[in-house]
Amino acid sequence: METQPRALCSQLTSQHGLCDVTLTGAFLSWKEAETCRRRAAGHAYDPRKAGAFKKAGGRCVPLCEIVAVQETEGEDPGADTGERRSAPRSPAECNQHAFTVSYVERGRKHRWQCSEVTFRCTESRLCLQWLQAIKEQLALLTTRPKRLLVYINPYGGKQRGKRIYEQKVAPIFCRASISTDVIVTERANHARDHLKTEADLQKYDGIVCVGGDGMFSEVMHGLISRTQRDTGADQNCSGETLVECSLRVGIIPAGSTDCVCYATVGSNDPVTSALHIVVGDSQPMDVCSIRADDTFLRYSVSLLGYGFYGDMLTDSERKRWMGPARYDLSGVKTFLSHRYYEGTVSFLLADSNVGTPRDKLQCRSGCNICQQPSADKRLCGKEDRALDGEAKGAWQVIRGKFLAINAACMSCACPRSPKGLSPSAHLANGTVDLILVHKCSRLDFFRHLLRHTNKDDQFDHPFVEVYRVRQFRFTPRCQETASELELELREGDGVGRARFFSQICRKHPACGCMPTHSCWNCDGEILPHAGIEVRVHCQLIKLFARGIEEQTVFDDPYTLCAI
Repeated sequence: METQPRALCSQLTSQHGLCDVTLTGAFLSWKEAETCRRRAAGHAYDPRKAGAFKKAGGRCVPLCEIVAVQETEGEDPGADTGERRSAPRSPAECNQHAFTVSYVERGRKHRWQCSEVTFRCTESRLCLQWLQAIKEQLALLTTRPKRLLVYINPYGGKQRGKRIYEQKVAPIFCRASISTDVIVTERANHARDHLKTEADLQKYDGIVCVGGDGMFSEVMHGLISRTQRDTGADQNCSGETLVECSLRVGIIPAGSTDCVCYATVGSNDPVTSALHIVVGDSQPMDVCSIRADDTFLRYSVSLLGYGFYGDMLTDSERKRWMGPARYDLSGVKTFLSHRYYEGTVSFLLADSNVGTPRDKLQCRSGCNICQQPSADKRLCGKEDRALDGEAKGAWQVIRGKFLAINAACMSCACPRSPKGLSPSAHLANGTVDLILVHKCSRLDFFRHLLRHTNKDDQFDHPFVEVYRVRQFRFTPRCQETASELELELREGDGVGRARFFSQICRKHPACGCMPTHSCWNCDGEILPHAGIEVRVHCQLIKLFARGIEEQTVFDDPYTLCAI
């Protein structure tokens, strides 16, 4: 790998003493001058001593992760470390000029924080030269947003959205010189309706939502609908190829689960998400469109759940006064009810080059699988229509009794389930992982649910099937055609007749009949339809994120600079 040419190098003073500071087009680094002289004398850098190097005051920060630089008043070099000076400062120290660099520093569990380092110069000209050089390099980073439209949900989660934004996020945006227009939502779908009709999107470089997954869903629906309207695409047409949204969306987590944020950043920390927005990260993401009877219903980016997750959400909506604890109570109640539902699932398998749900290849920052469809993603709609109309034999059909039917567009990881529903699901490969949980005993189903919280393969059960698909349909038994019902009634064992009468008396609890159909859990919102058709739209939106990073890569600062 070719080394980056040095743009600027000087000996400046920091809280660690005299440092050799270097600025190139790729990174800003500083190290104690004595250490640098040892390396120049022939002592090679030992990666195993990276921790000691950092403690000694040496750092290497990618230029793209510098938040801001500003001139500061010259201060006592011992002030940063809390040391007291026993002697008065010399005239040279009194005339020091200084500048402060704010940069991203990584912590544990994928968290970022904003750190600062102050360099002091004895000459005003040298200080201004450094300020100008760093600002010029930052100006070349055109992916960084300069103006954002911010929506805050003051009611989501524990009703902390407004306080989180004002105390943790706004100061970071201000430091990075990002101007914002803030709208505090007053009702459900306020952000969606404003984006669809009133917002002047030409003025902004991105949209930020402060809240949970429901708030993100509002912003996503508004932005996609507005983009299709402005470009002349009809989102209500089942065969339409939707247009990719140009504006990126940032998520400041302030909800109950924050599943989307956790799966795309690796943390539900507001400061981490704010820094990803500041540095201008971009992560494309697939979106599923859902239709029933050729009528568009909703979009989905994380979980579609029928049966267990649909029933649990329906019950939890009656207990919203309990806050996030309602999910635990409703989950136990739904598990004990152990309802199953009959129906038919038909699906179109994805190509083999996008992997399988059980290949253990997790989606990470710079994922090779997610980068493959970028060249031909515009052909996805045409290919799907051709397969739908001409290759009916390519569709696979499974009919049976299901405790749960889940479709995961991403891993759906969260703090309670670090692996998620489908650990190997990808964010932007144009597919969705379809998980079918057939009727089984309560004990077996509990074993399946328990594996969401540990490292065991949750699909390693005979009653669980999982497929990576591009499109699927579900038809509940109560919506099947009359000819299919007549065929069952002719069964000699009388089971078909009993099932037929269960359709008639399903609303009478005295009969003890199971409900004939559930509803869908669509990203935490109830979808009061049972029979649906789902199509994946490859990389339809972009987030201010970069995917979950491999933590070990950044232990060595020189490895980071090489990347």
